Amino acid sequence: MKAVLQRVAHARVDIAGRTVGAIDAGLLVLLCAERGDNDALADRMLAKILKLRIFSDDAGKMNRSVQDIGGGLLVVSQFTLAADVSGGNRPSFTQAAAPDEGRRLYDHFVALARAAHPVVATGEFGGDMQVHLLNDGPVTIPLQMSAQTAQ
Repeated sequence: MKAVLQRVAHARVDIAGRTVGAIDAGLLVLLCAERGDNDALADRMLAKILKLRIFSDDAGKMNRSVQDIGGGLLVVSQFTLAADVSGGNRPSFTQAAAPDEGRRLYDHFVALARAAHPVVATGEFGGDMQVHLLNDGPVTIPLQMSAQTAQ
């Protein structure tokens, strides 16, 4: 499972000119399920995201989590994070989870996030989305977890 986290002052997802999800300060989470990923891996990914200390404390040091600041999560499915460009100029997405499994894992992640965190917004799985954000910092953190790293 892969994610790219962006610390944001605010972010929103629009589809066909309509806002479907928005947050103020918090994390934009671009999330990709890969072949072989499972619920336990999604659980570990969310736990890491919620506790990751990438927000500034009173001294200006990255010492607070999204939970500590009461920030929002905007979770957006992003299968293109599984892109493999080693074989040429056209990306291959064969490592991405099959669409049905990707949707199931995305929905699992979002349900878990909503149970654990008070402010969770989403995009639309498989939708043609426009993501608007104001990156705060800028701070962008890539995360990758696999069955080997989840033990």
